[in-house]
Amino acid sequence: MTQSQALTILKTGANVFLTGEPGSGKTYLINEYVAYLRAHEIEPAITASTGIAATHIGGFTIHSWCGIGIKKQLEKRDLEKIASSGYIKKRVNRAKILIIDEISMLLPGTLVMVDAVCRKIKGSAAPFGGLQIVLVGDFFQLPPVVKNEEENVLIKEVSARFAYDSPAWSAANLTVCYLSEQYRQDDATFLNILTAIRCNRFGEDHLCHIEKRKIQQHLAPARAPKLFSHNFDVDRVNEEMLAKLSGEVKAFLMLSKGPRPIVDALKRGCLSPEKLCLKIGAEVMFVKNNLKEGFVNGTLGRVEAFDKTSGWPIVKTRNGRKIQTEPMDWVIEEGGITRAQITQLPLRLAWAITVHKSQGMSMDEAVMDLSGVFEFGQGYVAFSRVRRLAGLHILGWNEKTFLVHPEILSKDKIFRARSSRAKEFLSDMAGAELAKRHENFIVFCEGNLKANENLVQKIGGRWEKKEKIDTHIATFTLWNERKNIAQIANARNLAESTILGHIERLTKQGKIDRDDLSRILTPTPAKALPQIHAAFRELGADALSPVFAKFAGKYSYDELRIARMMYQK
Repeated sequence: MTQSQALTILKTGANVFLTGEPGSGKTYLINEYVAYLRAHEIEPAITASTGIAATHIGGFTIHSWCGIGIKKQLEKRDLEKIASSGYIKKRVNRAKILIIDEISMLLPGTLVMVDAVCRKIKGSAAPFGGLQIVLVGDFFQLPPVVKNEEENVLIKEVSARFAYDSPAWSAANLTVCYLSEQYRQDDATFLNILTAIRCNRFGEDHLCHIEKRKIQQHLAPARAPKLFSHNFDVDRVNEEMLAKLSGEVKAFLMLSKGPRPIVDALKRGCLSPEKLCLKIGAEVMFVKNNLKEGFVNGTLGRVEAFDKTSGWPIVKTRNGRKIQTEPMDWVIEEGGITRAQITQLPLRLAWAITVHKSQGMSMDEAVMDLSGVFEFGQGYVAFSRVRRLAGLHILGWNEKTFLVHPEILSKDKIFRARSSRAKEFLSDMAGAELAKRHENFIVFCEGNLKANENLVQKIGGRWEKKEKIDTHIATFTLWNERKNIAQIANARNLAESTILGHIERLTKQGKIDRDDLSRILTPTPAKALPQIHAAFRELGADALSPVFAKFAGKYSYDELRIARMMYQK
């Protein structure tokens, strides 16, 4: 299913399970849906199963949102107490749409408790009290962490660790939207390896590619982040590497305001530490998105200097951009009012990071020690962080690295089949009927039928007016993040031909080097570039159709267009 088809289904108000492989655009699609709702003056409840995921999306943990906290089960008096809480009651009553991200990390019993709280407060027997429920995630990702002493109790309550086994999941009658497009990996061989692991078809032919990426510790790229299974390895490497650098340590302390429990939850979910120690030469990773400044969550760089006036670090990213990095806010908002806030530089030391904390990140390259993998899917998550096979540097692995949960394999087939049926149902529905369903859901949510396109989502959930920005510059920023044409078009919700036009203009302006265009040219026309350029000299470069005809359609117009950009008369 495409993102557009899934968004169309979401707009009808159907309960949805949104899934897909890493890099298929789940988070992007949810952001599009949230922006659509806010344009119609509807504020969704945005939550996630973990603190880190909640921090990424600027929302609550689902435990905090519905007041269940760390409870493993709800007794009647617990439910009554939660339902009588003024702010919880107001929060749930005001909600029309509940989004839960990283659903794979949520225990089935927790989903039952969320359902019970919503029904109680809404005074409705309907699943989740009649809310539109949108569950987002990929069960091939890391499953919930269960403490050993709780295993027996949990097994008595439910038969498995996965949210889809919850009776609340079944009652919600979820439409499955399985995204099929890929926007992260741009390497066909690597994508085949990831798909093979996901489908339990990983064999010798795939292993031979992995073995070619195995390296010795002393040959590891110095600047590539290192992924480990355990926290103690990460802390050890980062501390050792920082200590090796000469020069003065600069410490940056996190600021906070708001109720302590909420602030503590924000801190637990924030990838920036409470005390960030840096030196010139420190390898760092940005942990928030700021497209205007030229970085996203996962952008890598090195501390070049500290500003003489402000003292803030100046980071040089891998693409050569220098960014004076200033503190950013992580907030939890409710009804447009900030409940809690923490402020810190959006950086962390990036010589090493755990596989768990790497979820949601995209990296150009990474060094991985997977010899300590202890959970199904941990190796798959680690591999899928990087965009291409050449960016994979492996120190070691164990027998569990290439395994995914056997139960998930069979469940995945069911999800794919249900998504196909939903896609067929959507294609059979008349446009007028779809438009009516979209309109009816806006009315149900008490929204404004006339969309206010000047309202957009800001990180952290605030509304603000759209900032005017040169459309070519926005494309240029994404180009500098090494994104390909499809990824830029997807991020900007524009046609690929439009993005090509931007790149052509930027090339003529000298902002994009002609030699750098080779990375978006496929191998076949790249090898034939001298012949194509000879054809331009013979037939002229103003019109592409004569050259297209000369090669009998062997090269597409887009390929010829890129070749023309690289052509110097």
